[in-house]
Amino acid sequence: MDYRAAGVDIAAADDAKERIKSLLSDRKSTSVLSEIGSFGGVFRPDFSGMEEPVLVSSTDGVGTKIRIARDCGVHDTVGYDLVAHCVNDILVQGAKPLFFLDYIALGRMDPARVEAIVRGIARACEEFSCPLIGGETAEMPGTYQADDYDLAGFIVGAMDRKNILPRRDLAPGDILLGLSSLGLHTNGYSLARKVLFEKMGLTVSDRPAGWGRTIGEALLAPHKSYLAALWPEVEARRIKALIHITGGGFEGNIPRVLPEGVGAVVRTTAWEPLPIFRLIAEGGPVGREEMYRAFNMGIGMIAVASPSEAGALEASLASRGESACRIGELVAGGGVTLA
Repeated sequence: MDYRAAGVDIAAADDAKERIKSLLSDRKSTSVLSEIGSFGGVFRPDFSGMEEPVLVSSTDGVGTKIRIARDCGVHDTVGYDLVAHCVNDILVQGAKPLFFLDYIALGRMDPARVEAIVRGIARACEEFSCPLIGGETAEMPGTYQADDYDLAGFIVGAMDRKNILPRRDLAPGDILLGLSSLGLHTNGYSLARKVLFEKMGLTVSDRPAGWGRTIGEALLAPHKSYLAALWPEVEARRIKALIHITGGGFEGNIPRVLPEGVGAVVRTTAWEPLPIFRLIAEGGPVGREEMYRAFNMGIGMIAVASPSEAGALEASLASRGESACRIGELVAGGGVTLA
């Protein structure tokens, strides 16, 4: 017996590592002091310009969006989604990314698939100036089926302590500005697959009438990062709070930033949900409240601003190509009301 007979192919793993190294060889930041393949990633941060630098860390995955990637045979997008999701999660705290690490677990080592996944991660890391400094690729036969895999991402960012979000002056009357999503992002896929594939009998190759893309393409639409649009506003302190609409939807995420005695009203008529959400709602059928609890419904991020700053924030975002619409306001009380 040997390790390969037990289901772990060390030679294939070495091939995957070499492919990863070649992907990242020309993307290395001067702050990264270690090579891919080291036991740990070594990073030299630059905290110049910060009075009191603090670190922010987060970890997340892409959920069952991986099943869509597998069904479509497209694996270079979920890695991008992973990084974008993590970048957004520290952005809402007021932080900018420093570096990123990944974890890929597979039932069977497939160097070409691993390369595709990491290609997406590397593309996102380059776009967000967030170097990939290390990670782990684990072949786990018996835990995962041969064609299955899972992803996790780990991000560390930095900010000046005085800029931590949410701010303490959130108050009734503050305006909720919604920034558009590109699709489901990385949440709600278990419900979407249940409705679209099991209930409605659709496939990833089907193209609904009037759509310019397939079901699979709509479901694989990338998780949008709001870093480029929002970071100047965070630095300018125009924003009181940011809310990433992920798992739990509006009801689960808005309360994370609200102080005691303050609630929110979300006016769902302020924007038009994307076609993929209408299809899921009708095909279930899935009730309105459940749709807004499970999905982002076309709003991937919410910025909270004072009434006096909201107009300037809208104009500034528009100047960078990011449209924002007023979708509600904070109110006295508590909880989230969908109007």
